[in-house]
Amino acid sequence: MNVQIPKECKPSEDEPFMNPRQQDYFRAKLLKWRTEIFEDTNQTIASLQEETVKEPDIADRASTESERALELRTRDRQRKLIGKIDSALRRIDEGTYGYCDETGEPISLKRLEARPVATLSVEAQERHERREKIYRDD
Repeated sequence: MNVQIPKECKPSEDEPFMNPRQQDYFRAKLLKWRTEIFEDTNQTIASLQEETVKEPDIADRASTESERALELRTRDRQRKLIGKIDSALRRIDEGTYGYCDETGEPISLKRLEARPVATLSVEAQERHERREKIYRDD
C-alpha cells in the first residue's frame, strides 16, 4: 500500500484549524509513515531469517550480534510508534486530533508537521519535560 501525499494539500495557517482537508492530509501522512515502518519491519524479519550463518571469527560474530541487537531495539521503538500512530488516527476519526491533551488548545501546524503523533502543544510539552526533569533529579 503506497500512500501519496499531494504537495498542494499541505495545511496552511490561513484556513480553519483541523478542517476536513487538514484531517485528510494528516491521515495520509500518518498512514504513509505507518506503512513505511511495516515495510522496514518486514525487511528486518527477512534479513534476520537469511543471516543465520555462523561467523567463524569471534570478532565478526560479536559485530553481527551487536548489529542485530541494535536493529531489534530500533524495531521495538518503531512498534511503540505504531501505537502512537494508531492513536493519532483514532483522534482524527473522533475529531480531537491536533488539540493539546493538557490545554485543549490547537497544536501548531508546524509541530504537527514535524511530529504528527504529538498530543501536547510546544508549551505544554516544555512544562511536562521541566516537571519530569525536576522529579527525576530528586
